[in-house]
This record gives sequence, structure tokens and C-alpha cells, in this order.
Amino acid sequence: MLGGMSQIAHRFRPFGTSIFAEMSALAAAHKAVNLAQGFPDFDGPEVATHGAVEAIRAGKGQYAPMTGVPPLREAVAAAWQRDGRGSIDPEAHVTVTSGCSEGLVAAYLGLLNPGDEVVIFEPYFDFYVTCAAMAGATPRFVRLNPPSSSTGAFTFDEGELRRAFTSRTRAVVVNTPHNPTGKVFSREELSLIADLAQRHHAVVITDEVYEYLTYEAARPHISIATLPGMWERTITLSSLGKTFSLTGWKVGWAVAPEPLSACVRAAHQFLTFCAATPLQHGAAAAIREPGDYPAHLRALYAANRDLLAAALTRAGLTVYPSHGTYFLMADHAALGFADDRAFCTHLTAKVGVAAIPPSVFYHDPAAGKRLARFAFCKKRETIDEAVRRLETLRT
Repeated sequence: MLGGMSQIAHRFRPFGTSIFAEMSALAAAHKAVNLAQGFPDFDGPEVATHGAVEAIRAGKGQYAPMTGVPPLREAVAAAWQRDGRGSIDPEAHVTVTSGCSEGLVAAYLGLLNPGDEVVIFEPYFDFYVTCAAMAGATPRFVRLNPPSSSTGAFTFDEGELRRAFTSRTRAVVVNTPHNPTGKVFSREELSLIADLAQRHHAVVITDEVYEYLTYEAARPHISIATLPGMWERTITLSSLGKTFSLTGWKVGWAVAPEPLSACVRAAHQFLTFCAATPLQHGAAAAIREPGDYPAHLRALYAANRDLLAAALTRAGLTVYPSHGTYFLMADHAALGFADDRAFCTHLTAKVGVAAIPPSVFYHDPAAGKRLARFAFCKKRETIDEAVRRLETLRT
């Protein structure tokens, strides 16, 4: 008789079930407000839906080109230029993937060889480490440390970053705005990363799915590919899901110069080959005509962030500033729980609000045991209900 875990390939055994699936299941079991997994509880813009439906009605239900339907690649290239990032060739430089997640897998598998090293900032989105395991690469971690003031940001030690680069460094992963901390990397920080990447002949894989979700004018989103000398060594990943509240569509893209696009495409063609054709057409429509949807979304999320932060503070947590994404990190240590899992389990089962225990986002889980991650990408009434329930946390 075949055993369960014993049949799983060694590369996946350390990871177990995704924490997102685990906490969402716990939230459902206890009818908790799910502030754990980062998906909105409302639909995206009608222009996207209309574009997808029209594509279906027009018979566009067969395989898309491996690199993506031309209207979507053209829309991504136009948005890139509209955002002041320069002119790119939609045919040569844009590859459509099944969400940013598949783009990450394709970038790792197409670029890295066994024994290569990849620099990763922690806490990290769990895909970054799992992808390294798939590629046989070795991650080297750089810690993002909580701010010391109520207006500060998570920061890293320059010396630690410099020491993470070695003769075997092939890539560095940058996620800005950053999940789970809400950090927006500054130009100075990105310039340091760029300098080290150039010195060590490394490629930057940058995850920018939250690129339009920043909340402070003094902390704008900057694409590292736009810095001097970086276009030729950067794979920029993004997606439809976060900007347009359509996470389930799984439409993403990679923007890169031809040699790095070739790396992404070499793996992508054998992973999914193409994303869903009608949804690509819907994505193109949304990107071409975003209207004021992104601005309204930012306003909603900024208000949600402030309401949730205030409620968590009243409940006794130390809440760290979130300058981007739709996540808040908070320190629960003052409440007396043994670790983040104990806190998040209690919060879900007894209070009725689900959060993510972020120790799984650290190479050393002990580094995250005081923390919890909350998603505020919800309708206002959902946040209001979570705030109401949080009032019972200390009673």
C-alpha cells in the first residue's frame, strides 16, 4: 500500500500544505471573517468581464499563442510606456503567464541551474523558496526588520545584503510593494540592489503585482528595471489580479529583454503553454481602459487599512505601517500567546477573524512567531464586521 507523505517528491516535503489553504479552511470552518488569504470579496470592473464575455461569444475559445494574445501584450506594453518606464516591444519583451505565480516558476526554471544561488528577502511570499527548490537552487536570505517608529518602514541591513551575494549568485528576487510587510522599496534601496546585481552579474526577478497599490506620495512604486543598467538584467512580473480585483482569473505577464524573455518562455511553454484565451482578452480590455478603478480601489484600501490598524491597536497589538499592498503586519506579543500559530488559531476559532501566521515566511520560523498578517482587500462592511469582532479579543 502506498503511503501519503512518503510518495511526495523530496523537494516538496518541507513545505506541506500552503498556509493560505490551511487558514482559509479554518476560517470557513468557524465562519470567521477571512483576513488571511489575500483575495477581495467583490468583483472586478465590468470592462474586464465584458471583454472576456465578448471574446467567448466571438469564438475565441481555443489555445492562445504561447506568448499571449496580441491585444494583451500590446496593452501591457502601452501601460509600461504610460507609466513612464519607456518603450518596449510587445512581441519580443512581453510574455503572458497563468498569473504571476506561474511567471515566477517559469523565471526560476528557465534561468537557474542546480547549485545556483538566489537572494531572497524575508519574510517572503512562499513561492519564492518553493520555486528555488523546484529549480535546485539555493536561497540566501536577507531579513527585513520591523520599523522602530510608527511612521517608519521595514528595513534591511546593507552589510547583510552584501554578504548574501557570492560567486554563485545567479538571481535576486525583489518584491515591491512587498508582501507581507507592506514595504515599498525606496530608490536608494533599489539602487543598492541594482549595483550588487551588476557587480555579481546577477539577474533581478522582480514581483510587482501590487505596483498600483501604494498609499503615500513620498513612497512611490519604482520598477528596478528602469534604473541605469538594469533593463538588460531584469525580469519584471505582474498580473491582473491585484490591480483589478480578479485574482481567480490567473492572468499575469513577464516583461524582459529578449534573452531573459527566452528564459521565461523556455519553461512557460512546458508549464501551462498559455493562459485562458477569453480571460486574456478581458484583461486587455481592463488594462487599455482602466478608468478610475485603480484610484477608487486605492481609496477603499487606504480607508480599510486605517480602520483595521486602529482596531488592532485597540486590541493590544503593535501595528506596523503599510505603505503598499493590501496587508498589515502586527506584533501580538503583548497578548501572551506562545507563537503566531497559537494566536491566529485563537483569533480565527474564538474571535471569528482569520489572519496568517507569518512564521512560514521566514527561513527561521522563530523570527515570525510574534507577528500576524492581515489582509484588508475587502468590502467596507467586511472590515467593519472584523473590527466589531476584534473588540472581543481582550475580553
